[in-house]
Amino acid sequence: MVKKKVPDWLNSALWSSSSTTTTSFSYSDTNRFDHHSSTSASPPIDPPLPPAATRDEQQHTPRHHHNYHPRKPDIKEDKHSKSSIVNDNISNNNSNKSFSNNKIDNRKADNTESSAEDISNQALLLTELSRKVINMGELRRIASQGIPDGAGIRSTVWKLLLGYLPPDRSLWSSELAKKRSQYKRFKEELLMNPSEITRRLEKTMGFDNDDAKSESRCVLSRSKITHGEHPLSLGKSSIWNKFFQDSEIIEQIDRDVKRTHPDMHFFSGDSSFAKSNQEALRNILIVFAKLNPGIRYVQGMNEILAPLFYVFKNDPDEEMEACAEADTFFCFVELLSGFRDLFCQQLDNSVVGIRSTIARLSHLLKEHDEELWRHLEVTTKVNPQFYSFRWITLLLTQEFNFTDSIHIWDTLLSDPEGPQETLLRVCCAMLILVRRRLLAGDFTSILKLLQNYPPTNISHLLYVANKLRGQPSH
Repeated sequence: MVKKKVPDWLNSALWSSSSTTTTSFSYSDTNRFDHHSSTSASPPIDPPLPPAATRDEQQHTPRHHHNYHPRKPDIKEDKHSKSSIVNDNISNNNSNKSFSNNKIDNRKADNTESSAEDISNQALLLTELSRKVINMGELRRIASQGIPDGAGIRSTVWKLLLGYLPPDRSLWSSELAKKRSQYKRFKEELLMNPSEITRRLEKTMGFDNDDAKSESRCVLSRSKITHGEHPLSLGKSSIWNKFFQDSEIIEQIDRDVKRTHPDMHFFSGDSSFAKSNQEALRNILIVFAKLNPGIRYVQGMNEILAPLFYVFKNDPDEEMEACAEADTFFCFVELLSGFRDLFCQQLDNSVVGIRSTIARLSHLLKEHDEELWRHLEVTTKVNPQFYSFRWITLLLTQEFNFTDSIHIWDTLLSDPEGPQETLLRVCCAMLILVRRRLLAGDFTSILKLLQNYPPTNISHLLYVANKLRGQPSH
């Protein structure tokens, strides 16, 4: 068999950054109900781009037929000594401390050119969003360059990209009113306990009027309770039996919601603001579970829900902020519709299930870097499920800090090929970025690295992921 040639730019030591944390690994990532967060890692350290010569070589890499060109990473060419880089990294660490304020701080541009590009993208997005009928292809193209923080732009763009808002602006008001009213009905019908349901049924049947009350005195009140309405009934149609079954899922949802981003005041703490946000997440997940009995609730869905709710709740428009829960519910449904098969345990071994998706990631790595693939899966026998299960099912929300996850989602949602294919390319790029350390590692060190992925520059990561659109080198 002829061994595929690995492009020189893959072997550059500059593509790897030293790990800042060392934690023990476990095989728990293969367990659908055991996800752990890695967001406590130190703030990201920006690795430099490959040397100019290798960047010139990359320009000849074939691209996909879509006109999709994400912003190149805003990183200057590495011309510093090791001590200078270390000092820069320490400075970056101090400037990237976490999110104790309830808003994500706007990222500071590394240089004037980057700042100008952000301003330009914001102007282009605002112009496109102001049109009577939005050109979705153009919106995706602009959004792929990066969505600026602030001004509520990301909130509106995400709703458009997820299909929640129609391209025709004249329909926005009526569509939003209809959807929000529908969600209100869902909550009224699905979040009530059986006692309240029974009371409303009695009221509908006329038990609350005077004639019904007078007639009811002639018979035992016990006769009003049917078998299906009795709390001890085990019948499948019993509302009480369904209630007790649902209570197990609700308890799991409650536990997970309380564990959602404990380092962020937006989601965690005793403040009324944090508790109201937790309640909104809880409502959305319960309604989703009851409306989707084939999937119900899978542990970790709270982590996928969190970025959506955060972005919509921080919309400066008061109406949008007030209706963030309803808007988040429908966008959550739209997002999961593309990944639905990953959460259905009955489809795990099918061509659309999680194992098949992981196999596609393995194939993608083999196409673009067979040397690395062979070292991982043949030499060290690292099963990709050990690290990529969490990457894929939680859409990378646990591998990077919250700000970086949102910027990754900008790309996932705006890519014309769809979030699934884009997610696999990003996962493959994550492996390539640390290939030098992987090739030098054994089974244990590789799992430690990949289950606790080191901080990296997100623009750089997305730049590499986009390079994987082209045909692999032979």
